[in-house]
Amino acid sequence: MVLPGATGFGSVREAPSTREERFALGEGLRQQVPYERLGEWAASPARFDPLALIAMSHAGRVPELVGIRVARMASSPYGFLRGSAVVMAADVASLPSTGIRPVICGDAHLGNFGFYRSPEGVQVIDLNDFDEAHPGGWEWDLRRLVASVWVAGRENGYAEAACELAVRSCVEAYAAEVAGLATMPLLARSFNRLDVNRLRDTVQERTLRDEIKRAAKTARRRTSDRVLPKLTAEVAGRRRIVAEPPITTAVSAEDHGAIAAGLDDYLGTLAPHWRRVVGGYTLEDAAHRVVGVGSVGLRAYVALLVGSSPDDVLFLQLKEARRSVLARFVHGDEAWHSHQGQRVVEYQQALQTVSDPLLGWTTIAGRDYYVRQFRNMKGTVPLNAITESALSDYAGIVGYLLAKGHARTSGASMIAGYLGDGAAAGEALATFARRYADQTEADHAALVAAAKAGRLPLADDAFMGSAFRPG
Repeated sequence: MVLPGATGFGSVREAPSTREERFALGEGLRQQVPYERLGEWAASPARFDPLALIAMSHAGRVPELVGIRVARMASSPYGFLRGSAVVMAADVASLPSTGIRPVICGDAHLGNFGFYRSPEGVQVIDLNDFDEAHPGGWEWDLRRLVASVWVAGRENGYAEAACELAVRSCVEAYAAEVAGLATMPLLARSFNRLDVNRLRDTVQERTLRDEIKRAAKTARRRTSDRVLPKLTAEVAGRRRIVAEPPITTAVSAEDHGAIAAGLDDYLGTLAPHWRRVVGGYTLEDAAHRVVGVGSVGLRAYVALLVGSSPDDVLFLQLKEARRSVLARFVHGDEAWHSHQGQRVVEYQQALQTVSDPLLGWTTIAGRDYYVRQFRNMKGTVPLNAITESALSDYAGIVGYLLAKGHARTSGASMIAGYLGDGAAAGEALATFARRYADQTEADHAALVAAAKAGRLPLADDAFMGSAFRPG
């Protein structure tokens, strides 16, 4: 697989050779796509039917889990936004774009940023969901992020003025970071990261600083050894993953064997040191476990591996990977990526400064999967814990992180040239975010009505979960 390089700019045919030329080209794109066009949104008659797109995305999922997915999306407008990346991909791909196409997250909503442990054991914060990662318009990610800021702000009961301020903060932080990184050597910008301690020290708003401290502390307890008693029980002298249907369910002997074979193949995708480390563990048990909102219904397994002693354990997660929702708008109907799990892993490593060293991929029963640590100090700041006054600060943090990811791949100088200081673009994107928040609420209401009328399956409320809680 080849990552897009300096020429991966879509409509831009020839890549200029110097930063100054790239910056000037970005400035020139303001004539083709004026800032005010970033504020455009109105559902046209040609818009893809959002409920039809959601129904189509259910094809190939585990049928009995689709109702859980619908229920989690029906829980709130933000829940709908989380689960409807396929809808927003179609919407943003139809809007004006500069044609600059780095690798993007594809699902950069506010809840897809969080904590995890670096290979050196340091807790960092970054983008943390890459199921839809793909080359695409940088505006696509930024539009999804600012829309999620507005939807989440409304859901928390915040004033429209506070939502607008947060969106502007997000865009201006994005512009400032991409401009700063554009002046750095490619190698130097590759090492730029945000550790949790540095994050906490730079946040001015007290309630947000306290919430980051609390959430990071909680995430540090999310390790394999700490969750072993919670997720497993001893049965006939062996550790077994506890079933909690329909969220966690046992797998058949046939599936267990297929998972074991898949993990053997996965070892070959790891760097030599980590291949030896993971190869020292033995598969003890595996179970199917429902995660997230958009991923519900796709096959996802948690595997318990045991080392040289009973308390030396490792939980791995195997998640089914399908074609990115962005792919059809970049490459048409052709797959382009030969293995979707490999796509997720390599684009995650492209966008994050540091990644889980156990990231890899495999194939099980003809389906593509990526593999990662199930418990790796992962966590996030709960969106309903962010106060109105802190929303702007937090939106600035995630805008910074998104820019950091985009600048690692391609197009930073051109994006910086186009955005300038981000103030005018922020004003336009605030208009878009407000309009798209209205659209999200309308689409959510349509989903709820369809589910109540029986046109979409709907699980019992007990399994809906919270849209503000990470999967």
